Amino acid sequence: MGTTASQLGKDLLSEYQELTFLTKQEILLAHRRFTELLDGGEKNQPNQRIPMEKILTLPELKSNPFNSRICHVFSTSEDKDGSLTFEDFLDLLSAFSDSATLEIKSHYAFRIFDFDDDGTLDSGDLEKLVNCLTGETEDTRLTSEEMRQLINNILEESDIDKDGTVNLSEFQHVISRSPDFVSSFKIVL
Repeated sequence: MGTTASQLGKDLLSEYQELTFLTKQEILLAHRRFTELLDGGEKNQPNQRIPMEKILTLPELKSNPFNSRICHVFSTSEDKDGSLTFEDFLDLLSAFSDSATLEIKSHYAFRIFDFDDDGTLDSGDLEKLVNCLTGETEDTRLTSEEMRQLINNILEESDIDKDGTVNLSEFQHVISRSPDFVSSFKIVL
C-alpha cells in the first residue's frame, strides 16, 4: 500500500479527496485496482487510458446491465470509445459512492439512460432502458404492446411539460420521490 500512496503523491491524493466523494483509502484502492488492469510497461506512465473492454472485466461492472453506457458517460476520450483514465475512473467511482449526493447521482443516471446523448429521454431511450433492465432474451423481452404501454405509463408519470420526452429536471423530480435510488445507485470496489 505504501507504493501506491507514493505513486500518487500526497498532494495529488489530497486533491483527489477534495474533488471527489471518496476517502483516501477508497482512492488508494481505486488506484491499485486501476493499475492492475494496465499492462506491465504501461504501469509507470502517467495518464494511461484503459480500454473499455478491460474496465468491463471488473466484477463490479461486469454484471451491470448499463456497463458500457457507464464507461461512455465517464470517458473523456476524444475517440468516444469508453476508455478511462485514472481520473475518469475516480469520477465514476465518486458518482457511484455512498457519499455522492442525490443531485450528482441523478445527473449521471440520466446521462447513462440517455442512450442517444441528446439531453432528453425519449421513447427510444426508454425502450433501451427497459430492455437493459429486463434482459433481451425471448423469455424476458416485452411484447411491442407491453413496451408501448410501459413507455406511455413512464411518460404519463414523468413528462411534466408533456413534450413527449423526460428532461433532466423531470427525471430528478421523479428520482426525488424514490427513496431507494441513492442507496441502490452505487458501485463499491
